[in-house]
Amino acid sequence: MIFTFLNFLSETLHIHIPAAFFNTSSRMGLAAMTSLLFSILVGPYFIRKLYEIKVGHVVRVRDCPVLADLHAKKSDTPSMGGVMIVGAVTVASILWLDLRSGMVVLSLLLMWALCLLGLRDDYLKVKLDSTNGMSGRKKLFFQMVVGAVVASYLLIPAVAAGCEHYFGIQPPCAKELYLHGKEVLSVSEYASKVYVPFIKKPWGIDQGWALVGLFGFFLFMVSAFSNAVNLTDGLDGLAAGTVLLVLLVLIPIAFLSSHHEIAHYLNLLYIEGSSELAIFLSGVLGALIGFLWFNSHPAQIFMGDSGSLPLGGIVGLSAVLLRREFLIAGVGLIFFVEAMSVILQVASYRFRGGKRIFLCAPIHHHFQLQGWAESKVVFRFWIVGLILAILGILSIKFQ
Repeated sequence: MIFTFLNFLSETLHIHIPAAFFNTSSRMGLAAMTSLLFSILVGPYFIRKLYEIKVGHVVRVRDCPVLADLHAKKSDTPSMGGVMIVGAVTVASILWLDLRSGMVVLSLLLMWALCLLGLRDDYLKVKLDSTNGMSGRKKLFFQMVVGAVVASYLLIPAVAAGCEHYFGIQPPCAKELYLHGKEVLSVSEYASKVYVPFIKKPWGIDQGWALVGLFGFFLFMVSAFSNAVNLTDGLDGLAAGTVLLVLLVLIPIAFLSSHHEIAHYLNLLYIEGSSELAIFLSGVLGALIGFLWFNSHPAQIFMGDSGSLPLGGIVGLSAVLLRREFLIAGVGLIFFVEAMSVILQVASYRFRGGKRIFLCAPIHHHFQLQGWAESKVVFRFWIVGLILAILGILSIKFQ
């Protein structure tokens, strides 16, 4: 809103506005500070209201009874903190982003759709006083619907063209840079480029069945990251901190991809609209730092599914928009390990006569039951996440 208003004053009324308000780096900082301050200032009031309506955290007892003793003190801590995160990001986006950008619109729609899905799940858990909430199939179905919207916009030319014609939404503009010049890619051409870390040339997918597979891959990226972050959200600050570390890789990639010379030097795909994505992700970063102010051990609030589902979805969507799916999968390896620990545990229990691989899944609870203090588990996961983030940044230079 402020960005649009200042742009109107500058271009239409020819009023001088300091260039800092239009620079990407300035707006990244402003978006991060806006969401951070919003979270810290609104946090106490929001937590107090959650206590009043009694939306306490539901401790998993049925599938891991021993956790009841370890997490007994958390039973009254309010959940649904994801609403505060999403609210902070929304405020920062309205103030500092160009809301005509296709990347911004996709990100905001996905964030709110998955937040509402998670909020419904959190509400059912509190209302029914159980850990079940919505069925896994229903959640996965709605996540796939959201992923299908993303994939349709990127891979079906008529969808992006219709959004631009009827709603004025500007699609991503990607260009491959060569020594002799540059080649402008259509949205579907840009989306069908597959980049692998440490390999310079992308794989181009332009045939029917391969595009169908790519469509399914986009659905998988959104739903897989959304569910994986959801599974990681089990200890104070664990999910928020690990997502924050992944953002420290996504934000520089989004920022660098929007600069012609730097993108050419680093052999990145030049994406003009990615600067707005960098600002959006900076808002998410600020909101997470503000949320950790209250979520650090001992937590005053939990993000719940209303926070973990949209955060994971944002990571998956950003990886798709920046064409860095495999890189972000490596940087977010902790999420993959957490999800695989649950899959292996369930498979072992079903097919090995009730035998378990881990003391409790996801794997962070396994370490907790081995005697690690909760804060030690969280900090060690953060350290691993930081190492992966550093390797992710280095891979950009080495490709």
